[in-house]
Amino acid sequence: MSVVLRSRRVVTAEGIRPASVIISEGRIAEVSDWDTAGAEDFGDNVIMPGVIDTHVHVNEPGRTEWEGFETASRAAAAGGITTLLDMPLNSIPATTTVAGLDAKRAAATAKSIVNVEYIGGVIPGNSGDLRPLRDAGVSAFKCFLTPSGVEEFPAVSESDLKLAFPILAELALPLMVHAEDPACLHAVSAPSRKYSDYLASRPIESEQSAITMMARLMEWCPTPVHIVHLASATSLEIIDSAKARGLPMTVETCPHYLTFSAEEIRDGATEYKCAPPIRSAVEREALWSALISGQIDLIASDHSPCPPAMKETNGDFFSAWGGIASLQISFPAVWTGARARGIPIEKVIEWMCVRTAKLAGKQNSKGSLKPGFDADIVVIDPDASFVVDPAKLKHRHPVTPYAGRKLDGQILATFVSGKRVF
Repeated sequence: MSVVLRSRRVVTAEGIRPASVIISEGRIAEVSDWDTAGAEDFGDNVIMPGVIDTHVHVNEPGRTEWEGFETASRAAAAGGITTLLDMPLNSIPATTTVAGLDAKRAAATAKSIVNVEYIGGVIPGNSGDLRPLRDAGVSAFKCFLTPSGVEEFPAVSESDLKLAFPILAELALPLMVHAEDPACLHAVSAPSRKYSDYLASRPIESEQSAITMMARLMEWCPTPVHIVHLASATSLEIIDSAKARGLPMTVETCPHYLTFSAEEIRDGATEYKCAPPIRSAVEREALWSALISGQIDLIASDHSPCPPAMKETNGDFFSAWGGIASLQISFPAVWTGARARGIPIEKVIEWMCVRTAKLAGKQNSKGSLKPGFDADIVVIDPDASFVVDPAKLKHRHPVTPYAGRKLDGQILATFVSGKRVF
């Protein structure tokens, strides 16, 4: 049986136009004329490809009380995300071996209502596990240059990476890098409720130094490197230079860096804590400019939840868990900021569907509404606004800095392989 979805605003390869999307056996069979018979009519709402979120911490198995595939995938579907890439840390075991991958895949297969792809971990001493992880199906690798916050996933040094890089170069999968140089971070012994103290402890120089080191390693052994969660546009000169020299470096930023600014974060508001930290409004606007210019390649959520008690530390920024939960609202958050700046929704789709599909190695099957591609489809009313109510969020814990914020873009329906999941 075929399913037909139509709208006056369908995002096609030729632009937004009236069309019908014909689905058969889980794939897009054809993007046809608007008046195709038997269509479910979505009026003037936008039919677009499903969002691909390449940076999600689901934390299962082992820390399912933090999140889990059941809750995370429902939040993803409600947010228009049809594929997520699960980070290898915060689960026990971490995805640093094939056994760890098998445990994670079993959990996801049983519980997730959206597509899940997997990221393998690069930690000290596991270079021998990288090829088996690739052979077992990971889409990318991930490493931390600073302590990750969990003991199962230690940070790597430059010497560790020199062992891993020749292997990674052969495997040709991107290495996602948490790029902060620990030598540039300021040790803090006393608690503080002041956001300015936390911000000062993780200066911009830490990002610059770490990215410079990664470019140096890439010169030595060309390997695809993807810089995750860029918080400061000052590092883009280093990245631009690497790209100009032909080095395969890409970079993302996140919805929270594009939405919030340090100036608005009140003391004790630990729900805003993440690493690198949310920086100034000047930095936020520079990130938007870099997205528009193409210097920043894509946007991913870095959904990193935890139990509320780990955030509610009497407002102490240094003992609170660093991570922002935003899976369900990441696309609306970015669309809200884009719309306010006169950026069309097609650009947001490019940043969150097309380019993320390429990073995940899925550019020939996902991220666009093309014949033969997977029928991962979202219907959104881009003109409808809503206020974020934590009680209505589907991820496991309702703690989020977006609480009470008005956002544009109401997700109306989400289809995975042609099946309605929201």
